[in-house]
Amino acid sequence: MNALNLQFFDQLLSPNHIAPVEQFPDEPCLIFSNIPKIETIAKIRFLFRLLRIPQIRFQSGNEEKVQRLIKHWRAKLAPQLDESSDKKTLNQLDNEYLIDLSSDNQIIKMVNHLIQRAVDLNASDIHFEPEEKYLKIRCRVDGVMVDILQLPANEQPAITSRIKLMAHLDIGKKREPQDGRIAYQLADRSLDIRISTLPGIHGESIVLRILDRGDVHVSLDKLGMPEDVLTPYSKLIQQPHGIILITGPTGSGKTTTLYATLEKINTGKQKIITIEDPVEYQLEGITQIQVNPQVGLNFAAGLRSIVRQDPDIIMVGEIRDHETAEIAIESALTGHLVFSTLHTNDAASAITRLQDMGVDSYLISSSIIAVMAQRLVRKVCLDCSESVPLSPEEADLLGISQTDFPSILRGKGCERCANTGYRGRVGLYELLQLSDKTRHLISTNADANDIRQQAITEGLRTLRQNALEKLHQGITTPEEIVRVTRAV
Repeated sequence: MNALNLQFFDQLLSPNHIAPVEQFPDEPCLIFSNIPKIETIAKIRFLFRLLRIPQIRFQSGNEEKVQRLIKHWRAKLAPQLDESSDKKTLNQLDNEYLIDLSSDNQIIKMVNHLIQRAVDLNASDIHFEPEEKYLKIRCRVDGVMVDILQLPANEQPAITSRIKLMAHLDIGKKREPQDGRIAYQLADRSLDIRISTLPGIHGESIVLRILDRGDVHVSLDKLGMPEDVLTPYSKLIQQPHGIILITGPTGSGKTTTLYATLEKINTGKQKIITIEDPVEYQLEGITQIQVNPQVGLNFAAGLRSIVRQDPDIIMVGEIRDHETAEIAIESALTGHLVFSTLHTNDAASAITRLQDMGVDSYLISSSIIAVMAQRLVRKVCLDCSESVPLSPEEADLLGISQTDFPSILRGKGCERCANTGYRGRVGLYELLQLSDKTRHLISTNADANDIRQQAITEGLRTLRQNALEKLHQGITTPEEIVRVTRAV
């Protein structure tokens, strides 16, 4: 390990798509995907001779292998911080001292390294969680929290201040929540990082949400929708007017589905306007509005102004209250196609959620054309997957027969999946199309269970059924199904 440091790796090897093999330096071999320049090879040989490794070998490899090795070494080569114990306590910190701390070269390297590590893991968030004796750093990878690093508690003020400075937040405000954003360039990738701070008893908890602008172009057929959902949904989004709702908890992929939908129907022949909180990705040819409560621009106020802009299609980030719901319904009834989201457990519950907001049932039944509930489940890592029998306990828990599922795929855990057995996620979908019978139930204030049962008799496939199909296909596991779906 002493033969290689992070600076050498980040400044010379990684940018040139060169990585040491895992057994380095015992096996002094470097893998490259593109033939390096002669001067680059000479510089690397010279530096390694200084580190007393004279016999460096270069070997060609594919890009995928090189990137895997780069991520492997970046995980091992964390920056070293000064472990001196004479740093001031939280109560002794003034703004000037915080600025000095956050400008320290080691702190800058550490924060940059943590962002790069999160990107390597395809993490959606980085969590900085101060405890009494240490600062815990975790990432959310495929919807599950993963420990990354623990730093001494006395490093917390410097790390926090560095992140605040990057986001142009007030480093002196330690007792108030703050929100900000960072435009972060990582090699050829442009990241939009959203910052949220929250005061805790041991210091400020900070969450960085990472949005990669290069990942915005996702087509509907790549989301994992089964054919019996994708085909009717693709027809529904071509309707001239009405409301289509996407439901699910935070982090279930609703925004991705909406963006993929808008990309599909954005032919340039229609006026499309969105109001979002926040605008996560910028879509070409679409007018996007950012909610700003400080100037009175909430969803309701923005939606009221949007309808005066002569749009054909409107996307509302979320229906949160009665006023927003009523304006959205009025827009749908006056010839607009409206997309929005709700936080409900299943598709049928969206109807009763709107009723709870005070929206009249007859307005709901006449304006909504479909509701789609969705979840995300982790996919089995194909690099370490193995076929195993389904246990009787798992079959009983899922309410299925072992004869129908004699074996399933499960990941053993490898470096590619950070030893979790999972890599990537796929969507589960439940599409409720409102038939005449369903509309009649809604107008008579039927509860969600009645609406759901009627939809099932008409062919609705539930989230659990979609999940079991993916289990049968070897895409996910029983644990994931139980984690994100309820029994039918």
